[in-house]
Amino acid sequence: MDRLLLMHSLVTVAQAGSFNGAAKKLGSSGSLVSRHVAELERQVGVRLVNRTARSVSLTEPGRRYADFAARILEEIEAEDAGIAQLHDRAEGTLSIICPKWIGSLDLGDAIAAFSAAHPKIQVRFELGGMSDRTYDFLDSGFDVAFHTRDLRDSSVRLKKIASLPFVLCASGDYLARGGPLTEPNEIAAHECLVHVNDPVWRIGHGHASTLHKIRNVAFSSNSYIALQKAAVHGRGIALLPQRPAYDDLISGALQVLLPELAVPDRPLYAIYGPGQATPRKVSVFLDFLTGWFSQNPIPAIRS
Repeated sequence: MDRLLLMHSLVTVAQAGSFNGAAKKLGSSGSLVSRHVAELERQVGVRLVNRTARSVSLTEPGRRYADFAARILEEIEAEDAGIAQLHDRAEGTLSIICPKWIGSLDLGDAIAAFSAAHPKIQVRFELGGMSDRTYDFLDSGFDVAFHTRDLRDSSVRLKKIASLPFVLCASGDYLARGGPLTEPNEIAAHECLVHVNDPVWRIGHGHASTLHKIRNVAFSSNSYIALQKAAVHGRGIALLPQRPAYDDLISGALQVLLPELAVPDRPLYAIYGPGQATPRKVSVFLDFLTGWFSQNPIPAIRS
């Protein structure tokens, strides 16, 4: 039988002075409270109460154990209340994980801004090391993980934070050497700069979009920043996140290719633990990030 339940019954008997009085406080019966105390005596191995036809009194070990049980129960109640308050307050440690390429771009700026705006929340932000299993971030102690693919997993909850625009581009030096790109099928004839996790490029939108598995890989990396630098140096064509490439696109160091077709945006999703009650620090974080991306849109690139 549950030890805490038995301890609660003994403490209530000590306060009420009888089994029936304790039963009234507990909403139970005198016989059930008596059985609880008897079971506790069996587990502890000593007699805790003196029973007579008219009264119940605690033995010396009983008084000591009742005082001990009262302290334990009070500490449990206090800890429960503290945890509940922490759940409802925007404070404590918030652990976040995401793929390296996302964290080093827009998301890194947004999370830094969140940390500055909420100093009572200690942010732990890790890049990389994510498992293919969607829910593994919870087992690793993280509160929130980020992905850019659609997920169908009932073991987690998902919220779309933003859309991340991408752009197909190259430097003028490369285009002068490799020739222009006038339609998507010509990609196969060009040297390409490819992210190791993004070997297939989708060009265009809707039914008019086409998929292109890149085979002529001139330069590959797990960093879009590295691919951007290679593109600026004229190494080939790259499919890049637009925000970090924006300055190079505006300055002319990189040129937009196939602007009439464009490339689809990537959705940025936050995933977090199941359950009806989301911790306050998590809900505040997700709301902040949604607002940050809305307030910091990426200006359109005019070719």
